[in-house]
Amino acid sequence: MGRHRPALPRRGAPYRPAGARRGTRQNRAVPVHQITDPDDARIADYRALTDVELRTRWEPPHGLFIAEGELVLRRALRAGYPARSYLVDAKRVDQLADLDTGDAPVYAATPDVLAQATGFHVHRGVLASFHRKPLPTAAEVLAAARRVVILEDINNHTNLGAVFRGAAALGIDAVLLSPSCADPLYRRSVRVSMGEVFAVPYAKLERWPTGLDQVRAAGFTVLAMTPAADAVPMQRLTSAQRARAALLLGAEGPGLTAAAQTASDVRVVIPMRRGVDSLNVAAAAAVAFWELGRDDPPGDAG
Repeated sequence: MGRHRPALPRRGAPYRPAGARRGTRQNRAVPVHQITDPDDARIADYRALTDVELRTRWEPPHGLFIAEGELVLRRALRAGYPARSYLVDAKRVDQLADLDTGDAPVYAATPDVLAQATGFHVHRGVLASFHRKPLPTAAEVLAAARRVVILEDINNHTNLGAVFRGAAALGIDAVLLSPSCADPLYRRSVRVSMGEVFAVPYAKLERWPTGLDQVRAAGFTVLAMTPAADAVPMQRLTSAQRARAALLLGAEGPGLTAAAQTASDVRVVIPMRRGVDSLNVAAAAAVAFWELGRDDPPGDAG
């Protein structure tokens, strides 16, 4: 945008939204605070949203994440994430009129001010800052699941969000992440998942790849997806291998590391045609999820 990169608030500084000012107007029951300065401290949560490195260093340590779009923020609220604040296009404040915003302030600004503050054109017109909830442990997630997906080194936020959306739709009960995976609550991941990151429990396997031993000890068969010629076609898996499956997927391009494959129980492949050797990881995940759940009763979420 040609502006200097705005500084985020000092780490550890409490978030204290200012009270209503003279420019406050009423949107039904929701007081809306007008923002005219993109550097206004009250909207510091939303600055430089396109700077992945900055946001990654800022959001998780401060226990927050940003939701983009009305559908996504409503799903976050339904999932029990407490809102810190809302930032909306001044022409779209009515979209929040039915929400119980509680103590979270609602800020409104013109599209130009929004773009200068966030670093991009907020074409969905609605943003919200939320408090994170404590993550469950891998043991807690595994205890409540029948079928899981494990992701190694997936750092593309678009792919990560798409995997979560596929998991929610196709009967995967939980997601486990290697220590180097991207943050599922990063704005782009949340947006691509259409808020399904809030519907599928996830946890981190802190030790890698030895953490796969914990998955196996919980009664799962670890299925490592690879295009290797000697891998087992997924449709030939036995009923026992399908019963409690933990599908292991690697990053786009390099795929699974040799160490992760060695630590798995079975290497599996989606048979390809016409010389295609692989699919995008999110597409491959969706195909594999469907295959693992193809015998589930109709409507069974897994």
